[in-house]
Amino acid sequence: VQLQACGGGLVQAGGSLRLSCAASGRQFNTYAMGWFRQAPGKEREFVAAVNYNGGTTSYADSVKGRFTISRDSAKNTVYLQMNSLKPEDTAVYYCAARPYIIMVVISRWDYWGQGTQVTVSS
Repeated sequence: VQLQACGGGLVQAGGSLRLSCAASGRQFNTYAMGWFRQAPGKEREFVAAVNYNGGTTSYADSVKGRFTISRDSAKNTVYLQMNSLKPEDTAVYYCAARPYIIMVVISRWDYWGQGTQVTVSS
């Protein structure tokens, strides 16, 4: 699976962005999809994930109620809608894939896309 993320940019605090991650290859519907982020000087952290059929989602406490993950099987794409953005959301955001079920442990994700920068100004 190859992953291509896009949609990052510069936004003011309180604003919104939508990230997209397009997956190439077969069997998109057999992969859980996730978003992670890494801020300067910090470790990469889990943000959100959706399981293989879209029936289960999981979010980091820091983004609950503000971010929404979704997937479109017809387009082989996963989205991260980010609302009410805060300066502390500034990071490089990465999408990832793993078989079927969600796991928050980063090392359990098999495929990674390139990052997309999100910068939130105060």
